[in-house]
Amino acid sequence: MQPLAKPPETADDAQLARRIAGGDRDAMRVLLRRHNQRLYRTARAVLRDDGEAEDAVQDAWLLAYRSMGDFRGDAKLSTWLTRIVVNEAIARRRKRDRGAEVILMDGSIDADGVADDGNASAPEPPERAAMRAEARAMLERHIDALPDAFRAVFLLRAVEEMSVEEVAAALDLPDATVRTRHFRAKSLLRERLATELDRQLEDVFAFAGARCDRIVAAVMARIEADA
Repeated sequence: MQPLAKPPETADDAQLARRIAGGDRDAMRVLLRRHNQRLYRTARAVLRDDGEAEDAVQDAWLLAYRSMGDFRGDAKLSTWLTRIVVNEAIARRRKRDRGAEVILMDGSIDADGVADDGNASAPEPPERAAMRAEARAMLERHIDALPDAFRAVFLLRAVEEMSVEEVAAALDLPDATVRTRHFRAKSLLRERLATELDRQLEDVFAFAGARCDRIVAAVMARIEADA
Protein backbone atom coordinates (compact mmCIF):
# COMPACT_ATOMS: atom_id res chain seq x y z
CA MET A 1 0.00 0.00 0.00
CA GLN A 2 1.53 3.31 -1.07
CA PRO A 3 1.68 6.14 1.49
CA LEU A 4 -0.79 8.98 1.02
CA ALA A 5 0.63 12.02 -0.73
CA LYS A 6 1.13 15.09 1.41
CA PRO A 7 -1.43 17.85 0.89
CA PRO A 8 -0.17 20.37 -1.68
CA GLU A 9 -0.30 23.22 0.89
CA THR A 10 2.66 21.65 2.71
CA ALA A 11 4.76 21.09 -0.42
CA ASP A 12 7.57 23.39 -1.47
CA ASP A 13 7.61 25.01 -4.90
CA ALA A 14 9.75 22.33 -6.53
CA GLN A 15 7.46 19.58 -5.27
CA LEU A 16 4.43 21.50 -6.51
CA ALA A 17 6.04 21.86 -9.93
CA ARG A 18 6.53 18.10 -10.20
CA ARG A 19 2.95 17.44 -9.12
CA ILE A 20 1.60 20.01 -11.59
CA ALA A 21 3.63 18.45 -14.39
CA GLY A 22 1.91 15.20 -13.48
CA GLY A 23 -1.53 16.76 -13.81
CA ASP A 24 -2.27 17.69 -10.17
CA ARG A 25 -4.78 20.58 -10.39
CA ASP A 26 -4.88 21.08 -6.62
CA ALA A 27 -1.13 21.71 -6.63
CA MET A 28 -1.65 24.32 -9.34
CA ARG A 29 -4.26 26.11 -7.22
CA VAL A 30 -1.83 26.24 -4.31
CA LEU A 31 0.94 27.59 -6.52
CA LEU A 32 -1.38 30.25 -7.94
CA ARG A 33 -2.31 31.55 -4.50
CA ARG A 34 1.27 31.39 -3.32
CA HIS A 35 2.68 33.59 -6.11
CA ASN A 36 -0.23 35.58 -7.53
CA GLN A 37 0.55 38.75 -5.59
CA ARG A 38 4.19 38.91 -6.63
CA LEU A 39 3.43 38.18 -10.26
CA TYR A 40 0.63 40.74 -10.37
CA ARG A 41 2.88 43.42 -8.89
CA THR A 42 5.57 42.55 -11.41
CA ALA A 43 3.19 42.82 -14.37
CA ARG A 44 1.68 46.01 -12.93
CA ALA A 45 5.16 47.55 -12.69
CA VAL A 46 5.70 47.02 -16.42
CA LEU A 47 2.21 47.85 -17.69
CA ARG A 48 0.94 50.42 -15.18
CA ASP A 49 -2.61 49.23 -15.77
CA ASP A 50 -4.58 47.00 -13.38
CA GLY A 51 -6.64 45.20 -16.00
CA GLU A 52 -3.76 44.56 -18.37
CA ALA A 53 -1.64 43.34 -15.48
CA GLU A 54 -4.30 40.80 -14.52
CA ASP A 55 -4.55 39.58 -18.10
CA ALA A 56 -0.77 39.31 -18.37
CA VAL A 57 -0.57 37.28 -15.17
CA GLN A 58 -3.28 34.91 -16.38
CA ASP A 59 -1.52 34.37 -19.70
CA ALA A 60 1.81 33.90 -17.94
CA TRP A 61 0.31 31.28 -15.63
CA LEU A 62 -1.04 29.35 -18.61
CA LEU A 63 2.38 29.42 -20.24
CA ALA A 64 3.98 28.25 -17.01
CA TYR A 65 1.42 25.47 -16.57
CA ARG A 66 2.03 24.15 -20.08
CA SER A 67 5.79 24.31 -19.58
CA MET A 68 5.93 23.00 -16.02
CA GLY A 69 7.39 19.70 -17.19
CA ASP A 70 10.37 21.62 -18.61
CA PHE A 71 11.23 23.23 -15.27
CA ARG A 72 14.50 21.69 -14.12
CA GLY A 73 15.12 23.59 -10.91
CA ASP A 74 18.23 25.43 -12.13
CA ALA A 75 16.69 28.58 -10.61
CA LYS A 76 13.99 29.06 -7.98
CA LEU A 77 10.52 28.44 -9.33
CA SER A 78 9.46 31.93 -8.19
CA THR A 79 12.25 33.44 -10.28
CA TRP A 80 11.24 31.33 -13.29
CA LEU A 81 7.62 32.43 -12.92
CA THR A 82 8.60 36.07 -12.53
CA ARG A 83 10.64 35.93 -15.70
CA ILE A 84 7.69 34.48 -17.60
CA VAL A 85 5.36 37.24 -16.43
CA VAL A 86 7.98 39.91 -17.24
CA ASN A 87 8.24 38.62 -20.79
CA GLU A 88 4.46 38.48 -21.15
CA ALA A 89 4.03 41.99 -19.78
CA ILE A 90 6.71 43.39 -22.10
CA ALA A 91 5.03 41.70 -25.06
CA ARG A 92 1.71 43.26 -24.11
CA ARG A 93 3.30 46.63 -23.67
CA ARG A 94 4.91 46.34 -27.08
CA LYS A 95 1.53 45.62 -28.68
CA ARG A 96 -0.12 48.45 -26.78
CA ASP A 97 2.56 50.97 -27.61
CA ARG A 98 3.28 49.78 -31.13
CA GLY A 99 5.10 52.51 -33.00
CA ALA A 100 6.48 54.00 -29.78
CA GLU A 101 9.85 53.25 -28.26
CA VAL A 102 9.77 50.01 -26.28
CA ILE A 103 12.16 49.83 -23.34
CA LEU A 104 13.41 46.30 -22.79
CA MET A 105 14.08 45.00 -19.31
CA ASP A 106 17.60 43.89 -20.17
CA GLY A 107 18.49 47.20 -21.73
CA SER A 108 17.05 50.23 -20.06
CA ILE A 109 14.76 49.27 -18.07
CA ASP A 110 5.18 41.15 -4.15
CA ALA A 111 1.40 43.46 1.10
CA ASP A 112 -1.16 45.75 2.47
CA GLY A 113 0.05 45.55 6.07
CA VAL A 114 -1.78 46.96 9.04
CA ALA A 115 0.12 47.75 12.21
CA ASP A 116 -0.63 45.39 15.08
CA ASP A 117 -1.95 47.54 17.90
CA GLY A 118 -2.75 44.60 20.13
CA ASN A 119 -6.49 44.94 19.45
CA ALA A 120 -6.91 43.29 16.08
CA SER A 121 -10.61 42.62 16.61
CA ALA A 122 -11.47 46.30 17.02
CA PRO A 123 -12.80 47.99 13.86
CA GLU A 124 -10.54 50.60 12.34
CA PRO A 125 -11.85 54.16 12.80
CA PRO A 126 -13.15 55.57 9.50
CA GLU A 127 -10.76 58.55 9.68
CA ARG A 128 -7.77 56.26 10.08
CA ALA A 129 -8.91 53.95 7.29
CA ALA A 130 -9.38 56.93 4.97
CA MET A 131 -5.95 58.34 5.82
CA ARG A 132 -4.31 54.95 5.27
CA ALA A 133 -6.05 54.51 1.93
CA GLU A 134 -4.99 58.01 0.86
CA ALA A 135 -1.38 57.36 1.88
CA ARG A 136 -1.34 54.08 -0.03
CA ALA A 137 -2.83 55.73 -3.11
CA MET A 138 -0.21 58.47 -2.94
CA LEU A 139 2.61 55.93 -2.68
CA GLU A 140 1.23 53.82 -5.55
CA ARG A 141 0.91 56.95 -7.68
CA HIS A 142 4.55 57.85 -7.13
CA ILE A 143 5.73 54.28 -7.73
CA ASP A 144 3.81 54.34 -11.03
CA ALA A 145 5.64 57.56 -11.92
CA LEU A 146 9.08 56.00 -11.48
CA PRO A 147 11.09 55.60 -14.70
CA ASP A 148 10.59 52.24 -16.38
CA ALA A 149 14.17 51.32 -15.60
CA PHE A 150 13.53 51.50 -11.85
CA ARG A 151 9.91 50.53 -11.23
CA ALA A 152 10.07 46.73 -11.51
CA VAL A 153 13.36 46.60 -9.62
CA PHE A 154 11.91 48.67 -6.78
CA LEU A 155 8.73 46.60 -6.47
CA LEU A 156 10.56 43.29 -6.44
CA ARG A 157 13.26 44.46 -4.01
CA ALA A 158 11.35 46.76 -1.65
CA VAL A 159 7.80 45.40 -1.76
CA GLU A 160 8.32 41.70 -2.51
CA GLU A 161 11.63 41.63 -0.61
CA MET A 162 13.38 39.51 -3.21
CA SER A 163 17.15 39.35 -2.96
CA VAL A 164 19.41 41.22 -5.36
CA GLU A 165 20.35 37.92 -6.97
CA GLU A 166 16.70 36.86 -7.41
CA VAL A 167 15.73 40.18 -9.00
CA ALA A 168 18.77 40.06 -11.27
CA ALA A 169 17.82 36.59 -12.46
CA ALA A 170 14.15 37.49 -12.93
CA LEU A 171 14.85 40.65 -14.92
CA ASP A 172 18.03 39.42 -16.64
CA LEU A 173 20.15 42.23 -15.19
CA PRO A 174 23.57 42.33 -13.56
CA ASP A 175 23.54 42.40 -9.74
CA ALA A 176 25.22 45.81 -9.73
CA THR A 177 22.50 47.26 -11.97
CA VAL A 178 19.79 45.99 -9.63
CA ARG A 179 21.51 47.64 -6.65
CA THR A 180 21.96 50.94 -8.49
CA ARG A 181 18.39 51.09 -9.76
CA HIS A 182 16.95 50.19 -6.37
CA PHE A 183 18.97 52.94 -4.69
CA ARG A 184 17.99 55.54 -7.29
CA ALA A 185 14.32 54.52 -7.15
CA LYS A 186 14.27 54.98 -3.38
CA SER A 187 15.96 58.36 -3.73
CA LEU A 188 13.41 59.51 -6.30
CA LEU A 189 10.50 58.31 -4.16
CA ARG A 190 11.82 60.06 -1.06
CA GLU A 191 12.24 63.31 -2.98
CA ARG A 192 8.79 63.20 -4.58
CA LEU A 193 7.01 62.11 -1.41
CA ALA A 194 8.72 64.83 0.60
CA THR A 195 7.59 67.43 -1.94
CA GLU A 196 4.00 66.26 -1.82
CA LEU A 197 3.99 66.03 1.96
CA ASP A 198 5.27 69.59 2.18
CA ARG A 199 2.32 70.73 0.07
CA GLN A 200 -0.14 68.85 2.28
CA LEU A 201 1.23 69.86 5.68
CA GLU A 202 -1.14 72.80 5.93
CA ASP A 203 -4.06 70.34 5.80
CA VAL A 204 -2.73 67.95 8.43
CA PHE A 205 -5.21 67.12 11.22
CA ALA A 206 -7.92 68.87 9.23
CA PHE A 207 -10.93 69.54 11.39
CA ALA A 208 -13.78 69.68 8.90
CA GLY A 209 -16.17 66.86 8.21
CA ALA A 210 -17.50 64.15 10.50
CA ARG A 211 -15.22 64.88 13.46
CA CYS A 212 -16.21 68.55 13.54
CA ASP A 213 -19.89 67.67 13.18
CA ARG A 214 -19.62 65.18 16.01
CA ILE A 215 -18.06 67.66 18.41
CA VAL A 216 -20.52 70.41 17.50
CA ALA A 217 -23.43 68.05 18.15
CA ALA A 218 -22.00 66.89 21.46
CA VAL A 219 -21.29 70.39 22.73
CA MET A 220 -24.71 71.69 21.69
CA ALA A 221 -26.36 68.71 23.36
CA ARG A 222 -24.53 69.47 26.61
CA ILE A 223 -25.47 73.15 26.36
CA GLU A 224 -29.13 72.22 25.94
CA ALA A 225 -28.85 69.84 28.89
CA ASP A 226 -27.44 72.61 31.14
CA ALA A 227 -30.04 75.18 30.11
